[in-house]
Amino acid sequence: MILLLDTTVLLDVLRARQNRRSMLAELVAGGHILATAAINVGEVYAGMRIGEETRTEAFLSSLDCYPMTAAIARRAGSLKRAWAQKGKTLSLADMIIAATALEHRLALMTDNRKDFPLPELNFYPLP
Repeated sequence: MILLLDTTVLLDVLRARQNRRSMLAELVAGGHILATAAINVGEVYAGMRIGEETRTEAFLSSLDCYPMTAAIARRAGSLKRAWAQKGKTLSLADMIIAATALEHRLALMTDNRKDFPLPELNFYPLP
């Protein structure tokens, strides 16, 4: 299974929180593939602390990275609009991540499930 790692998971790994590094290593050993979306890379770099550059680049380079395509952009915009019509404001960044997972049939790994209320999304459970 290919797991799409959201920014929360990426930052946990980089900052050695919640034993995420070991958990991901076990998943890889079990045959899972780790990936992220290009927008997650941007979010990580936006919040990078001094001294984290080398470790961040090494970690992110080890992941498959899904770019934002026109199909993903259309789907993300449509999702955001549809939820706005229901009275729920969702971020475009989160909808790009959701659209990436949906377009490529990936399981999303995130600590912020409330930001992704889409019933069609497949989530990989976090402890």
